[in-house]
Amino acid sequence: MEALVCRKLGDPTVTVEADNSSIFVSKNHPIPQLNSPTSVRVRIKATSLNFANYLQILGKYQEKPPLPFIPGSDFSGIVDSVGPKVTNFRVGDPVCSFAALGSYAQYIVVDQNELFRVPEGCDLVAAGALAVAFGTSHVALAHRAQLKSGQVLLVLGAAGGVGLAAVQIGKACGAIVIAVARGAEKVQLLKSLGVDHVVDLGNENVIESVKEFLKVRRLKGVDVLYDPVGGKLTKESLKVLKWGAHILIIGFASGEIPVIPANIALVKNWTVHGLYWGSYKIHRPAVLEGSVKELLSWLAKGLISIHISHSYSLSEANLAFSAIKERKVIGKVMLVFDEKTTRSKL
Repeated sequence: MEALVCRKLGDPTVTVEADNSSIFVSKNHPIPQLNSPTSVRVRIKATSLNFANYLQILGKYQEKPPLPFIPGSDFSGIVDSVGPKVTNFRVGDPVCSFAALGSYAQYIVVDQNELFRVPEGCDLVAAGALAVAFGTSHVALAHRAQLKSGQVLLVLGAAGGVGLAAVQIGKACGAIVIAVARGAEKVQLLKSLGVDHVVDLGNENVIESVKEFLKVRRLKGVDVLYDPVGGKLTKESLKVLKWGAHILIIGFASGEIPVIPANIALVKNWTVHGLYWGSYKIHRPAVLEGSVKELLSWLAKGLISIHISHSYSLSEANLAFSAIKERKVIGKVMLVFDEKTTRSKL
């Protein structure tokens, strides 16, 4: 099978054919075999690129697997083979899931308890982008912050993978959603999703724009801050949080880790939540399972949609990582197998 292999830590945007590239396509990689009576082999249809995957290949992620390794986490595909004690799936079933590693390949083996059936009518490629981005936002908003109808949600980096997911989950929960993004195209997409107020980071003062919106709507402040960006924007956003607000720390796409003053958090009764979604698989697997199942239900009902701005083949993985590095992705970027991929103009 074909598989994308990380042979050394470094920049994955270098063409995979280059000798100095950190990644290369292994054309005759061994097909993984069933390793237990309840294991399932999936022929992968699509797999998602997340910012975390990019950081992992750079060697800047909190988890550093031994080299060489096949990167990749969330995926979708068709059941190819099942162990003798598999009761939940049959060959040919459309499924999706996530793994610690290994989805940037044509096949992957997982236990049946880690797989989810893709509902009828759902696009299989879209399902491959669901687990990490939407799962992160769903666990953060529904389980950690317990977002309620009528509350005000402020989403930073709202046009990225987790940001777009947070916006849609916020609307599905009945929240008043304020989204911050940069550029007319991103603003247009957010407005089309029914966001209550969109701030263009390139043309507006974020805090003044948010304050004006809150004033017009006669709202006291922001109840939940969803922050995958970090840096200066986090510090500025604290100015619009109300008493008792929840702060969700999702990541640091800006490259800067913000400081949240403990004395102000004390006085304002803020709750600061760190959210490392992957660790739920170890500590709260039932939460992850319930979250993904609910999201698949929402996808089938049309309550959420997955915007894929770029799709590539495995041999074009460097271009996919370049789109992430250069912040050209609106929503998700995918590696797609078994079909001619068409990528957006960069």
